[in-house]
Amino acid sequence: MNGATPLPGAFYARQFAGLALAALLLLWLDTTGVDTWLARLAFDAAQSRFPLQHDATIEWLNHRLAKYAVFATAAVWLWRGVAERDARRLVQLGAMAAGTLVVAALKARSAHTCPWDLAAYGGSADAFALFAPVPAHPGPGHCFPGGHASAGFALLAAFFYHAPRDASRARRWLAVALAAGLAMGAGQMLRGAHFLSHNLWSGWLVWLVSATVFLCHDLAAAGREKNRRPSDDSPPSPPGQHATGKRPVCAEAESPR
Repeated sequence: MNGATPLPGAFYARQFAGLALAALLLLWLDTTGVDTWLARLAFDAAQSRFPLQHDATIEWLNHRLAKYAVFATAAVWLWRGVAERDARRLVQLGAMAAGTLVVAALKARSAHTCPWDLAAYGGSADAFALFAPVPAHPGPGHCFPGGHASAGFALLAAFFYHAPRDASRARRWLAVALAAGLAMGAGQMLRGAHFLSHNLWSGWLVWLVSATVFLCHDLAAAGREKNRRPSDDSPPSPPGQHATGKRPVCAEAESPR
């Protein structure tokens, strides 16, 4: 079965340190008002609605075609993983699925409502900060984090797949994943479906899940590799003998001189 050298602990230490810093940045971003500023750019106050909420072009290109492209890419990776017996490729697909499922599960339980349902944008629900108490009229909820963007960010798993084999390709896939997630999230922002922070937290969660899945895989792979190695405490075999203590067969067949 094809595989790759497990990534070192220092690599994962950098990932989780980066995640911690990114979380602090996102928490700070929640206090800046950038979410509402960007939402106002897509909102038409005169019509009291988001003009692109039901735009057919955005719906097709961003909400369908982009998602289909991610699914098609995952299908190709699945085929290659099975055909090449590449365990790490299958772990990559598992990380993609796990990341999007975590985002979907949190979104299903979220009390935060989409911008188009908020009173500030023509709806009736009250807005509230990420960790603020839920107001009396929170609306339908189920809008945090951004589910659609998570499909694009799920390509981050390709970064972890390629990291031990080809650092340059890994960085390219990192750029593709970030661009895809942000673009798919931007389309939803234009429709009034999400705030910027919804999408950024979605990317953060997918990054966290991908790093955790690959860390567990690499720890298990390193453990298996260690168990396959001969113990350093084993006594050396005498000259001319195998580790079993028997003389080589070729030596037994020789005639005494």
